[in-house]
Amino acid sequence: MKSLPSVEEARARMLAAVSALQSEAIPLTQARGRILAQDVTSWRDQPPFAASAMDGYAVRNADLPATLTLIGESHAGAGFKGAVGPGQCVRILTGAPLPDGADRVVIQEDVERDGDAIRAPAPEGGDNIRPRGVDFKADQLLVPKGSRIDAVALALAAATGAAELAVMRKPRVAVFATGDELAQLGATPGPDQIFDSGGPGITALCESWGANAFNVRAAEDDVDVIAQAARDAMENADILVVIGGASVGDRDLAKPAFQKLGLELLVDKVAVRPGKPVWFGKTTQGLVLGLPGNPASGLVCAHLFLRPVLNAMRGMPPGPPMQRARLRSAVAANGPREHYLRSGFELDAQGQAWATPFEAQDSSLLSVFSKAKCLVRLMPKAEAMAEGDLAEILPLDRDFG
Repeated sequence: MKSLPSVEEARARMLAAVSALQSEAIPLTQARGRILAQDVTSWRDQPPFAASAMDGYAVRNADLPATLTLIGESHAGAGFKGAVGPGQCVRILTGAPLPDGADRVVIQEDVERDGDAIRAPAPEGGDNIRPRGVDFKADQLLVPKGSRIDAVALALAAATGAAELAVMRKPRVAVFATGDELAQLGATPGPDQIFDSGGPGITALCESWGANAFNVRAAEDDVDVIAQAARDAMENADILVVIGGASVGDRDLAKPAFQKLGLELLVDKVAVRPGKPVWFGKTTQGLVLGLPGNPASGLVCAHLFLRPVLNAMRGMPPGPPMQRARLRSAVAANGPREHYLRSGFELDAQGQAWATPFEAQDSSLLSVFSKAKCLVRLMPKAEAMAEGDLAEILPLDRDFG
């Protein structure tokens, strides 16, 4: 029997078939959470002038201590246009440009004022001046491409005057949940039906991972009907994610349907638990990823395979790296497939990470997944592990959109 690819090998095959999407320019105010497609570089110094760090008076060090004559004011956005000469000073506020000739700001609490006569003490401490370019210099790289734009990165780009940013286009994902057994939300289910939970869950994950996702349905479990629904959906999608219908039963119609779209299978199954039926391929319409129909299994495999694919489309690394945590309970020896255990997670008072694998790991149990904060990875044929042993974990992003 042909051996199945490992998670790492299957993921590598998928990523080899994925190309980064094109970039698009969007208003800076709409860029939070997007992936930067071009470096943000400054074109001038920030601040572009020496500025006062305090409210006070701009003076010449050489004059102090002295009684100086006030000759004007410098405000933020409206600097003094003249120069400070011997025996003179200028009233200055925080952030205002330092007038020519001045090399110190005496804070207002340290002077005595009588009309335009300002008594300033001898120099002491710092000069209370922010040098030109103290924040950043012209032609300095501020935010490298590939960065996820958060509030700080957005503010930094705004400080350069950028009204628009070039970002990676969001992947468009068609989420296709198959099966006559699935009742739509709001409908009255038949006696042999369950509600579709995998479709909404995967759609929400796609959205939380920076994609635009939409749901697809076929009118019935029929190869031709499924193929046509997929063909129509893929006209507006970068990838179609089909949930269910990928096992070996008589009613598992996903692969036969996609054969009608010229399916070239790059991954047929994966040596992973849960998720052995995962598959991936190319069609004449585009890429398709098959996830298991059991909702918890589908969510696990979405983290293992779908997130890296979407990240690749956005020009990002595959996903969060594996971490390590100590086990709160013992784990039995593993079988021949890589196994991902839904688990709780916590940090103790000393900052040590702890993972608690749940006893119930059936791939259909969505309620168990709802309590999980990480997946404990067991490699094939791994030996039993005791409480307190270090294990590899994959953190879960619990923001489902």
